[in-house]
Parts: sequence; C-alpha cells; structure tokens
Amino acid sequence: MVSTFHGLEVAKRGMTTQQNALYVTGNNISNASTPGYSRQRVNFEQTEAFPAPGMNRPQIPGQMGTGVKAGSIERIREGFLDVQYRGESNKLGYWQSRSDSLQKMEEIMNEPSDAGISAVMDQFWQSLQDLSVNPGNSGARSVVRQRGIAVAETFNYVSNSLKSVQSDLKHETDVTVTSINSLLSQINQLNQNIAQVEPHGMLPNDLYDQRDLLVDQLSSLVPINVKTEPVGGLPATRPDGSSMALGKYTIELVTPSGNVTLVDGTANSANELQVNEDNTTKLAASITIGVRDQATNTVTGTAVNVSQFSSTGKLRSLIDASGYMDGSTKKGIYPEMLDKLDQMAFSFATEFNKQHLEGYDVDGIKANPPVKTTNSFFDIGTTAADAASSIKIDSSIMTSLDNIAAASTPSLGDGSNAVLLAKVKNTEGSIPGQSGTIQSYYEGMIGGMAVQSQEAQRMTANSEVLQQSVDERRQSVSSVSLDEEMTNMIKFQQAYNASARMINIVDEMLDKIINGMGTGGR
Repeated sequence: MVSTFHGLEVAKRGMTTQQNALYVTGNNISNASTPGYSRQRVNFEQTEAFPAPGMNRPQIPGQMGTGVKAGSIERIREGFLDVQYRGESNKLGYWQSRSDSLQKMEEIMNEPSDAGISAVMDQFWQSLQDLSVNPGNSGARSVVRQRGIAVAETFNYVSNSLKSVQSDLKHETDVTVTSINSLLSQINQLNQNIAQVEPHGMLPNDLYDQRDLLVDQLSSLVPINVKTEPVGGLPATRPDGSSMALGKYTIELVTPSGNVTLVDGTANSANELQVNEDNTTKLAASITIGVRDQATNTVTGTAVNVSQFSSTGKLRSLIDASGYMDGSTKKGIYPEMLDKLDQMAFSFATEFNKQHLEGYDVDGIKANPPVKTTNSFFDIGTTAADAASSIKIDSSIMTSLDNIAAASTPSLGDGSNAVLLAKVKNTEGSIPGQSGTIQSYYEGMIGGMAVQSQEAQRMTANSEVLQQSVDERRQSVSSVSLDEEMTNMIKFQQAYNASARMINIVDEMLDKIINGMGTGGR
C-alpha cells in the first residue's frame, strides 16, 4: 500500500520545486538589464511513479504519482538566430568601418567648398588671367606667387592629412587584432570552465551567456564559423532525450581558400592573429594565424594573404582602408587616393613647369639677346612618388617676382604665356594613361570617392536594419519580459501555497488517525 505519509512527501516536493522556480524567476528579474543574459526556466519533471514494476509490487489499481522535481535549469536560446545575428553583425562591422574611413577622407578633401584643392586652383588660374592683362604689375605677380604657394600648401596639407588618418587606421588595425586575440583567449578559457561543470550533469548557463556574448563581439570583427564539441559525462537532457549541454566551441576563421581554426575546442587551445607588413611599403601583406612565440613575440602558423582574406568584418575593412599589398600592387582606399593625388600634383607641376620654361621672365627679356627663362615655377621631383606632400614653389620664384615668365615674346608688355599657363588645367592627356584634363581627373577622383561613400552609407544602413531585425527576433526569445516573469511569479507562488495547504490537509488527516481513532470504550 501507499505510505501513510505519502501525501506529505508529494506536497514537500511540490513546495521545493515551486520554490526553486521562484528563485529562478527572481534571478531573471535581477538580470533583466544584464548584457547577453538569456532568461532561464526550471524544467519540471514527474518523479518516478509508485510502485515500480516487479513481482513483489503492491496490489493496487495502478501506479500513483509521487510528485514533481526540478529536472534542470535551462536558458532559453535559439541557436539559428544566433547564427543569423553573427552573420549580419559581421557585415555591419565591415560597412560601418568603411563608411567611417570614407567620411574622414571626405572631410579632408573638403569638396565642394571654398577651401578645397579645386577652389584654390581656380583662384590660381584666375590670378594668371589677371597677370596676363597687366604683366608688368608687381602686385599681380605677387598674387600669382601667393596663389601658387596656396596650391602647393593645399596639396601638402591634404596629402599629409590623408597619411595621418592612414596611420591612425593602421593603429586601429593593431588594436582590433589585439581585441580579437583577447576574445579568443577568453572564449578558450570559458570552454575549459564549461567542461568542468557539464560532466556533473549541470548546465553552466551563466558561462554559456558569457561565451556567446564574446562570440557575438568577435563576429563583428572577423567572419567566423562556430561548431560545438561535446565534453562527455552525463549532461542534462530534455524530456525528448536531446542534450541541453552545449559543450565546448570550436571557432574557425572563414576564408575563401578554407577555414582556419582560431579556437580548438577539442585541444583546449586558442590561436592568435598577426598582421604582417610588406617591408617596402609598410602596408599589410598577410595575416598569420597560429601560436605566439614568447621569445620573439611573433605568431607562427598558417599565413593567409590579405587578398585571399574574407571581405567582411571590421578587421578587413580597416585593412582595406589603410591599404594592403596584392602581389606587387598597392590597394586600399587611402593608398589609391594618395597615389592619385601624387599623380595629379606631379602632372600638374610638370605641365606647368614645361609651359613656364617656354616663356620669358623680366631678366630674359632685358638680356641681350633675349633668352627664355631657365627657372621652373614649381619645385617637384622626377617621379610622382610623394609629389603631393613635397610640391612647393621653386626657390627662384620665391627670391624674385621677376622670375615669373609671363611673356611668350621678349616684350615686357606681353602676358600671353600667362594665358597659356592658365590653360594648363585644360590640357588633354596631362595625366599619364588618362585622356582627360587635370581638372576632369580631379573631378573623377572626388566623384569616385563620393560614390564609394554613398555605397558604404547605404550598405551600413541596410546592415543595421537587418541586424536589428534579427536581434529583435532573438530578444523576443531570449530576453527577460518583466510582465511574463511577474505572471510566473504569481503562478509559482500559488502553486507553492497549494502545496503548503496540502500539507495542512494531510496533517489533519494524520491527526485524526493518530489522536482520534481507537478511543472507543475508554
């Protein structure tokens, strides 16, 4: 037969289980604003029925329930939404960083405006037109020199500013790599901590949340693939027999040529990343994934060329902006803009000097016989390398205004060469490999930058919408709803009270049996 005290045990189990559910509800409420926290729930399970099958079982109509127990405490999380979120976060990390880099470039180029290269050069061309009208006027010559100085200094400023931002982007790349390596180390340590808990049949939900939060952060920096590695033992299971234990994570870096392991869940190890620079250009050339040698402080392992690195994630975006080597070719937003700016400055100065040397300055006109000037207007090197940052007014022009060759003929009143100098901006084929003029070349530079910036802003906005949409769906599953938790609190409280009332009823029944029966004949 069922024990006389059977009802007390059933009620006691009910009170204990409902009490555990109330504690979990309180924990959910306390962590409602905790980043990365996933709400938890107690999985109620029936205890084994009485009697158990056997030859000596009591002859009662059937098995009777013995109460309820808390089978496990499980966090509510949807793995598919995590994968979607990390994919969108990876895209957003790339486009957001790219948009920021292009925005900084737009601020430096400052076009269209009254202070950009285009406006300064227009003022320079205008000063040459004014000089052609009155070539003997020292004031007009002074304006030409000052406008020329402004052009050179503007080229210097823009080039040096772009190089400064490029240097900042390289530094940010190093900081990002350090962050990635730190995240990998933390994930590996959490893997080991989880492996110490799961075999005991418990679910380390807080450790799961911490690890998933780190993986979310990592996904915005580099493209990753996450695989789970069971740790064995006796992990908690759902009623359908499936495991609720996540085990350890193996994290792979996704590349077009194949995935490379970042965190090895089976070997309890984490690799590091290191960006390697080209010795000549100091631009990124490859990324090494492996183990750091403490003696040399370098990473040895698998090297991936930057050109073969996946084009997503903040790290790739920073490298694309600051520049990298694809074989012997420089690529990237800032190197390409700097090269174009150098080519423009070199071609402009070379064409201008070429026309300037065709004219007569004051000393050449007064010479007997008259001779063309031997003085260049701009001081520029023999190649386009670093031309924008080094262009300046020739020392002869700085020494004397008379060295400006405004005349095409040996006449002090002739200003026709100044007109030809002003037309240099419209000379076709001034830029090697380009059929247009210097003016159209610069317009193409600015237009291309604007198109890239608009694309980056559009893709950033699209990625933000997609990430937010996935995150909202994920939060609808995993986040804490205070209204829902308050409802659960009332439900568990009432169940607890009912179990307590059950104990009172059983107690009265036992009191009747013990104290109220067998008193006849006294």
